[in-house]
Amino acid sequence: MPRVLVFDVIETMLDLRALDPHFAAIFGDPAARQEWFQQMLQSALVATVTSRYADFGAIGAAALEMTAQRRGITLSAAQRQQVLGTIRQLPAHPDTQPALDRLRSAGFRMAALTNSTAQVAQAQLAQAGLTEYFEQILSVDAVQRFKPAPEAYRMAAERLQVAVGEIRLVAAHAWDIAGALRAGCAAAFVARPGKVLDPLVEPPDVVGADLAEVAAQIVAIEPGA
Repeated sequence: MPRVLVFDVIETMLDLRALDPHFAAIFGDPAARQEWFQQMLQSALVATVTSRYADFGAIGAAALEMTAQRRGITLSAAQRQQVLGTIRQLPAHPDTQPALDRLRSAGFRMAALTNSTAQVAQAQLAQAGLTEYFEQILSVDAVQRFKPAPEAYRMAAERLQVAVGEIRLVAAHAWDIAGALRAGCAAAFVARPGKVLDPLVEPPDVVGADLAEVAAQIVAIEPGA
């Protein structure tokens, strides 16, 4: 059974809703944040499929410009910084630390795997007080292929010195779950509000409404350390 838990970062552990006040101030609509993040994901997928990599920070900045153009807004440098600078200061979801405590106490190895650069991920997890839980903070920057490309999950397995099948990805994104499963990992889906699984993809064996439920299921089904 998989023993190494690999966690996605943004939305799975960190709350992107902290950006909503900035989007409300700039766009007059906090829902613009969701539009922006979906554009980031689409642009990351295009970069991977077309083999023209740019780091996630550059993609985030470009996606912000695209969102502004769609809405007929010209962004100032200060407005750009409001959004892009706050990315490193996202708070953890309230269930994150207790879930990580439970999993660590149960003896699981844990790592983070993110589409952000390692520098940004390290800053995010340090700001949220989560760094101590992870033996490694891994970025797709190392392979220049964004999740859900299989190279990202294989890189994580290699860095953690385990087989791909010994990894369980924990994520709140259907596309990340699909990528992990199809790369040969196990997976656990965190069904945060608005997050649903893709019916065209085989479901993971762990699904919970939050990280507390997911941690409880993992502890129940995985062998002891």
